[in-house]
Amino acid sequence: MKIEQQEINGVVILALSGKVMGGPDASLLNEKLHELIALGKTKVVADLGKVDWMNSSGLGILIGGLTTMRNTGGDLKLANITDRIQSLLMITKLLTVFETFPTIDEAAQSFS
Repeated sequence: MKIEQQEINGVVILALSGKVMGGPDASLLNEKLHELIALGKTKVVADLGKVDWMNSSGLGILIGGLTTMRNTGGDLKLANITDRIQSLLMITKLLTVFETFPTIDEAAQSFS
């Protein structure tokens, strides 16, 4: 997994790409989120448009990220979800936990 970071109006966009499968990926995202929290940035959008594959460990990484951000008064929202990830979120009932948006802009605007 790779993570690219940008910021739109105070909202941090983390563009994830590749395979999100646990192991080192978990610590990579967790470290990134803790860096952002240290900088006072707690409004985060995970752009999943370039994620090729995600397994249950990958979902666990996202849940951990959501918990981390909400515990600091922030939030983690999802954007550009592929059909495959949409199915995973539906099957696991996580669509009721995460706020999801079709575009990065819509997700970023939802923090206003």
